[in-house]
Amino acid sequence: MVRFGAAADKKRPIIIDTDPGVDDAVAILLALASPELDIRAMTVVAGNVELPVAAANALRICALAGRADIPVHAGADRPLRRPLATATAFHGSDGLGGVPFPQPAGAIADGHAADVIVDIVRRSSQPVSICALGPLTNVALALERAPDVADAIAEIVLMGGSWRAGGNVTPAAEFNIWCDPDAAGAVLASGARIVVLPLDATHQALATPERVAALAAAEGSLADVAARLLGHGKVWADRRGMAGPAAHDSTVIGYVLSSELFDGRHVHVAVETASELTRGVTVVDWWGRTGQPANARVITQLDAERFFKLLIDRLGRL
Repeated sequence: MVRFGAAADKKRPIIIDTDPGVDDAVAILLALASPELDIRAMTVVAGNVELPVAAANALRICALAGRADIPVHAGADRPLRRPLATATAFHGSDGLGGVPFPQPAGAIADGHAADVIVDIVRRSSQPVSICALGPLTNVALALERAPDVADAIAEIVLMGGSWRAGGNVTPAAEFNIWCDPDAAGAVLASGARIVVLPLDATHQALATPERVAALAAAEGSLADVAARLLGHGKVWADRRGMAGPAAHDSTVIGYVLSSELFDGRHVHVAVETASELTRGVTVVDWWGRTGQPANARVITQLDAERFFKLLIDRLGRL
């Protein structure tokens, strides 16, 4: 993949599809603090919280960073074929862990998120990357309505699934894929270029007390807010014997900014949709047992020290 940096001739165009969400907020702030990225739109999906809360949170995050210019479009308010189950037990009823944010600036832009994704991809003179931070309902709807855009998308970089780490919503499944497994399966079968950042990778990116303190000590006026977001979930991490909360969604933006910090393999990934016991399991065919062609690059390793150096440096500038 081509690496886009500050010296690149053009900024890298992206769409952030999100369900904010504490870790979504950190990821969005990282993207907003990165001059290499041209955020064409933020599309919102129900997931961590219900759609109206998620959409308002996207506006609030943009307002906090002084970026009310970025259009925010609402999309699917439920999974493709299932009732919505949120993750407010972790993210709080406001979705942002009780961290203070300003009131939304501006309003939700016209157009359903899926249609906006299709329109932006088709109109762009550069291939657009989709940074998928939540359930894949909007992305699946876009590919269903316009299958031709699969080839035009630069890549879909998504946080979701696990192959050895188990689940964070059930013993077997990660939340984003479990929330809408039908959408995840459709996206993986679409033929688009896909990068998957599963729990196995994101659990290597832990917001240790030292890393959170380093961010809080940064000079940026929003450093303390970013540090509180990054450290949210410490109680949950302590219960699991982890050194800190995982910076799940931020790894998506980190990959887009510096893919050389990540390693993985091109393999075939399928999603379980039939069994309620194992709903949302991502079945990774590491050894080609199914004979199916690779449909995703699954990230297995990341350089946590360099990733957090990037994350803290950028968030500390806000």
